[in-house]
Amino acid sequence: MSRPPHSAFGALVPSGRLLVLTAATALVASSLLALAEPTSISVDGQRLASDVAPVTTLGGAYLPLRAISDATGAQTTFDDKTGLITVRRGTDVLVMRVGTTAANRNGHKITLAHAPFTVRGRTMVAGSTISSTFGSSVRFDPKHRRVVVRTPGVVVAGAADDEP
Repeated sequence: MSRPPHSAFGALVPSGRLLVLTAATALVASSLLALAEPTSISVDGQRLASDVAPVTTLGGAYLPLRAISDATGAQTTFDDKTGLITVRRGTDVLVMRVGTTAANRNGHKITLAHAPFTVRGRTMVAGSTISSTFGSSVRFDPKHRRVVVRTPGVVVAGAADDEP
């Protein structure tokens, strides 16, 4: 039984060829993702364990905010009612919200280079946000699939660095 040529339903049903092509593409992509080694993070010479790996792009890395904050001695809070995320480290305070580049740093309005987003319930921020807010050095090494964060004032002694 054939479909009428101009039915609304017919326009919504993909062809068999398109379904097979989509399934094959999804299989290849998921296989490559499963075989890919996740990007690691080291903070001040120590490898950081996080339940969410960094999200990497050609432009850099997006890091799990709370894991980085905790590792660098900062405190992170989230207000369910307002959606505000506050990060405090020493006298520095960053207030931001997922999905917007508008933020507040030490009482001054700023614009983040990239809006924070969430992955499996974790707020992800650009490495440049960590750098500009807290003065940390953040370097993404795509060849070795690692992000290296250095906190200002922290001396790394006696611990092997996670860098090559």
